[in-house]
Amino acid sequence: MPKQRKIPMRKCIVCQESTEKKALFRIVRSPEGDVSLDLTGKKNGRGAYLSKKVSCIQKAKDKNLLTRHLGVAVPDHVFDEMNTYLEAHPEDAQS
Repeated sequence: MPKQRKIPMRKCIVCQESTEKKALFRIVRSPEGDVSLDLTGKKNGRGAYLSKKVSCIQKAKDKNLLTRHLGVAVPDHVFDEMNTYLEAHPEDAQS
């Protein structure tokens, strides 16, 4: 009888909900200090997780939560990429 694999869980920095890693955006600060959206979940660097909710994205932007967690200023294009992703993949968006 094969063992059931453990599903990796992560916590959203905005709503503090713990969900599986695939259901969250990962934003990464690379060792060089560049900030980018990591859809693969495997880029090197310091990561922070956000729920795939428009409200969480907006709150993180308004309150500079990603800037605090990553220690560097987060450019607006990162938030735009997340919103664009949710528009293109509405089935991934959480309610």
